[in-house]
Amino acid sequence: MHASDVSELLYQKLNYTSERQKVIASNIANLNTPKYKTKDLSFEDHMNMQKKDELKMVTTHPSHIPFPSQSGSPSAMRVYEVENLPEQNDGNNVNLDQQISEMSKNAVLNDAIGNAVKRDSRWFKLMVDAAGKN
Repeated sequence: MHASDVSELLYQKLNYTSERQKVIASNIANLNTPKYKTKDLSFEDHMNMQKKDELKMVTTHPSHIPFPSQSGSPSAMRVYEVENLPEQNDGNNVNLDQQISEMSKNAVLNDAIGNAVKRDSRWFKLMVDAAGKN
C-alpha cells in the first residue's frame, strides 16, 4: 500500500538514486583500470516507457476483456557508457572530480526524495486520522 499516487514514483526515483550511487562508486573504483569507460544509469528511459502507459485501456466492468499490461518494470533502468569524454593515455575516461560531483548531486537528490516520501506519508497519516474521527 502506498500513501498516494506520487509515492510509487518517489520510491522508484529513490531506487534509481541508490542504483546510480552504485554505478558512480564503480566508476571511481575503476579510476585506474586501463580502457575502462565511465558508465551512468538511465532513469528517463524507464519513465518514458511508463508515460506511454498513461493512456492504456482500463477494465471498468467485470465482463470487460482484460488487456495485457504493457508497463515497464522498475528494473528497466539501463546502464550505459558515457560518450565523448576525454581519455587518458591508457584509454580510461573516468574523471574523479566529475564523479565526486555526480555522487554529491545524487546524494542531495536522494535526501530530497527521502524527505518528500516522509512528507507524503505524513499527509496520508493525517488523512487517515481525520477520517477515523468522523
